[in-house]
Amino acid sequence: MTTLASGTDTLTRDALTVLQPGFTGTTAPDWLLRRLGEGLASVGLFGRNIASPDQLAALTAQLRAERDDVLVAIDEEGGDVTRLEVRSGSSFPGNHALGAVDDVELTRQVAHELGQRLATCGVNLNWAPSADVNSDPRNPVIGVRSFGADTELAARHTAAYVTGLQSAGVAACTKHFPGHGDTAVDSHHALPRIDVSAEVLAERELIPFRAAIAAGTRAVMSAHILVPALDPDRPATLSRRILTGLLRDELGYDGLIVTDGMEMRAIAGTYGIERGSVLAVAAGADAICVGGGLADDETVLRLRDALVGAVRAGELPEERLAEAADRVRALARWTGTASRPAETSHGTGIGLHAARRALTVTAAPGLGSPGAFEPLTEPPYVAALTPVANIAVGDETPWGVAAELVHLLPGTVTGSFSAGDGPQRDAGENAGREALQAAGTRRIVAVVRDEHRHPWMASALDTLLAARPETVVVEMGVPQAAPRGALHIATHGAARVCGRAAAEVIAGVTGV
Repeated sequence: MTTLASGTDTLTRDALTVLQPGFTGTTAPDWLLRRLGEGLASVGLFGRNIASPDQLAALTAQLRAERDDVLVAIDEEGGDVTRLEVRSGSSFPGNHALGAVDDVELTRQVAHELGQRLATCGVNLNWAPSADVNSDPRNPVIGVRSFGADTELAARHTAAYVTGLQSAGVAACTKHFPGHGDTAVDSHHALPRIDVSAEVLAERELIPFRAAIAAGTRAVMSAHILVPALDPDRPATLSRRILTGLLRDELGYDGLIVTDGMEMRAIAGTYGIERGSVLAVAAGADAICVGGGLADDETVLRLRDALVGAVRAGELPEERLAEAADRVRALARWTGTASRPAETSHGTGIGLHAARRALTVTAAPGLGSPGAFEPLTEPPYVAALTPVANIAVGDETPWGVAAELVHLLPGTVTGSFSAGDGPQRDAGENAGREALQAAGTRRIVAVVRDEHRHPWMASALDTLLAARPETVVVEMGVPQAAPRGALHIATHGAARVCGRAAAEVIAGVTGV
């Protein structure tokens, strides 16, 4: 492959500095170490890179042996989106659960302990929190990643999360600017469009970002969304009006602007990652996130050369690229000097405590209060009505209550049921009948995730409850549908600790 530069001049180093690539494997590949020596300043980690805390610490030490001020970023929201605990489920509930509790000090404490775990492993930039106001309940990609649908609630918890995370010496990256909550399209697959007025945006979407900026968030991540009221032509990630005019000039933000993953179809499918990266930097972005799906040296070199070529062709001002690189280096300096608590508070149980507080438990009308519910004493059959996982969450991370119920009620059996092919209602009825047959005479615990967004899931639950009205229902998504079942437990998220908290209610045990 022909490259435009040798990797030693200032322009080429700046082009490498603004890239934030991923890679495959649990050790750093040779090509990545080589690029760190040539100017690459950031690396993004995903679940594929993490096997254990000790392995992660060794990996980040390997990166720092090549460049001691490298920014090591991760997508660790807690809750449904976890990379530290990708194969077991998170020890911390996500934003929606914290919003349901609505205790800002609890949110700060959770973010602080999560930040301590990251810092211990050598991670110093977290692509979190999500400041999106989940105003469209059909939202397929935000949902429980949001603190909620109330603007002021989202704002105060976003600020608390930023404060808690950064008090552990880990930079927060508040996302997805200017707000990804009012959409029914997933930007991993297509370009969402938000058709509301600038006034609505200012009064709803922007308030949590203002709060994050006031709290000192060190980074902000752009959204791949089209907002015609702000820019009718280009998505936010590529819009100078939005990144520079609104975020920088109007909101007064002077920290690092990071793009969402440039390989997502909202950008890659229309502009391509090379052209998209050039346009993003020109618009005001400082760091180009790429690597969720593209993670190799060829991609890094293609993007480096696209940026260098754009400067030489007069399409990208050299001073804009230099400014972006300077902001990356400035954040790296902050992470090197940020104060960290001398004592770590790992293992305080704050995550499980928060998950327990987040539960909403509703008894069937005939039972009266939830206290009238008789906890299960025999091992049940857990029927998980399983939707397709969105890409941000991934399908590697387990969810549900079965694994936790096995500990409390040994002998618990589980099965997973999904829509399959055909009409949604028929598919749901089939799934419900299959679950009934598999359960036999056991008590059924039906676990759902965003019942309101999946007609087949609602139909399956109809079938289950018609035959077995004593069924316990656990909703682990956004609890938009009306509660039903002998007992309905809304966990406000599918983290492992949320499953644990629900299992304790079902089995009638607490604090164990």
